[in-house]
Amino acid sequence: MLDGCTPRLPETIGRYYDRGYYQGAALPQLLAEHAHTYATRTALVHGEDRLTYRWLNRRVDRMAAGLTFRGVRSGDRVIVQLPNVPEFVIAVYALMRAGALPVLAPTSFRADEIGHLARITEAAAYIGPGLHRGFSHAEMAARISEDSPRLRRAFVLDGPGGAQGGFTTAASGCLFFPLSSVDAPRDADRAYDPNDAAFLFPSDRLQPDGVLPSGSLPDGNVRLPQLVPRTHNDYAYQTRAAAELIGLSPDDVYLAALPAASNLTFGCPGVIGTLASGGTVVLLDDPGPADTFHAIETERVTVASLTPAVAQLWLDASADDRHDLSTLRLLQIGGARPHPELVARIPGAFGCRVQQVFGTAEGLLSLTRLSDTDAVLQHTQGSPLSPGDEIRITGADGADTPTGCSGQLWARGPCTLRGYYKAPDQQAVAFTPDGFHHTGFIARRTEDGNLVIEGAGQP
Repeated sequence: MLDGCTPRLPETIGRYYDRGYYQGAALPQLLAEHAHTYATRTALVHGEDRLTYRWLNRRVDRMAAGLTFRGVRSGDRVIVQLPNVPEFVIAVYALMRAGALPVLAPTSFRADEIGHLARITEAAAYIGPGLHRGFSHAEMAARISEDSPRLRRAFVLDGPGGAQGGFTTAASGCLFFPLSSVDAPRDADRAYDPNDAAFLFPSDRLQPDGVLPSGSLPDGNVRLPQLVPRTHNDYAYQTRAAAELIGLSPDDVYLAALPAASNLTFGCPGVIGTLASGGTVVLLDDPGPADTFHAIETERVTVASLTPAVAQLWLDASADDRHDLSTLRLLQIGGARPHPELVARIPGAFGCRVQQVFGTAEGLLSLTRLSDTDAVLQHTQGSPLSPGDEIRITGADGADTPTGCSGQLWARGPCTLRGYYKAPDQQAVAFTPDGFHHTGFIARRTEDGNLVIEGAGQP
């Protein structure tokens, strides 16, 4: 297990294998299997670009070898801060295939957050856009490298502010390469430990003062995120089980319009689950209805994930829109608790089913089922994905509350980590010795076992 992570106990891992949750394959190995099974099917769509499964796997192979050639070593941590473009998917898989550890970061993070991630992970490299929505990520990476002595390579997406035509050197000595130049003949196959960390997510867990752990605050301070190590076994299980829950198949087309680096879009079942099912992922960098409705019509999208705010925009636009959205069969709503009325309007407006999704980067994933009643769909966040998930809702005294009563939400299960990366001070606050994670949310459980997330709570 990666230094700085708390591993699951061997007997716990054995139990999850026995129950079929863990299957012992690493994520890059699974992609190679998908490429063999679905070779000529379309895996990724971005604008006019279309990549088959075979071509996606080849691009991953060659980028993995190119990263190694450019100095990225097995065990290195590499920050990936890319928008919703094929290079995001390729880079994440290529890093894992090269034995490195992707550190996923949304494009909204700036120098405070990215610098924090670089320091805590001792990142050896950064992969990001040159210029994105008017902000120079290349300049930010150059500044961060001055205070991060291990950060000596940056791979920049070609375009304005990029490193076209060759490499450049920052004042710190950090080398900048065009991401398109990271290409080399395929390396030999690598052995993986499926119980090791596959990548690191920034946590969205609330801090003790109830403020999200990243972003600027009115007092000018910034709350910096903890890092969540997700293993190959647990994330492969999450994405597989979530895909099975909604019946994803090779005929499905998933629209990734929310940030692909978020847990909701990446793996609930999201990008990873769609690729595991042989479906097609359509990548857009703007979830607004103007672009997404056109993509739904032209690419015959069947499934999409939205936040409540974006769902409201879609509803407002749908009445006067003339695009054909009839291929949609499911809209997932996550990222925040939606108003019941918003959930109730979606089936009539789009002719599809709706699913509420409550997930934490730390592992707990709770979803409504497609067969649930309207009352459950509109008023709850469903039940845990896995039969192996254990839920506690506790009062101020630490004792479990009766069904229907609100309390602190704790979770333990095959997808839930045992501790943050290099954060011993958070261990006693966020985790119990027997592996329960304090989610930072107030919740209650209904008589039929569904969860109602009522908001943020104090540890």
